[in-house]
Amino acid sequence: MNVFEKERTRHHISVRVAHEGILIALRTQPNFAYHAFFSLTSVLFGVFFQITRYEWLIICVTIIMGFVIEMANTSIEYVVDLATKKWHKDAKQAKDIAAGMMMIFAYGSVLIAVIIYTPYFLSLMRWLK
Repeated sequence: MNVFEKERTRHHISVRVAHEGILIALRTQPNFAYHAFFSLTSVLFGVFFQITRYEWLIICVTIIMGFVIEMANTSIEYVVDLATKKWHKDAKQAKDIAAGMMMIFAYGSVLIAVIIYTPYFLSLMRWLK
């Protein structure tokens, strides 16, 4: 096996392992499923309201970052649990901070959705009158 084939094989393994990580998060993390639901809802609103290209960009980046941060939070929780089975103040704080990271992002995501979709909903309400 030459160097190129070894690198290609290594890359294929890395991609497969990364996909396994996504599936693990989907199967084991209820918050990941909630994020998927709200992401789909936001995409459906975007399609319905025919949002602009720049609004789509913001929505897509927000959705992707939500999944990334949720997976980072989950990874931190797993590593902390692996490091110590006993209760420890620092372990609790690490897990709380990781959860807080996701909570801040969730609040920001709601704010982004409100900023983008409120004008469309108001326009729809005026049209329905």
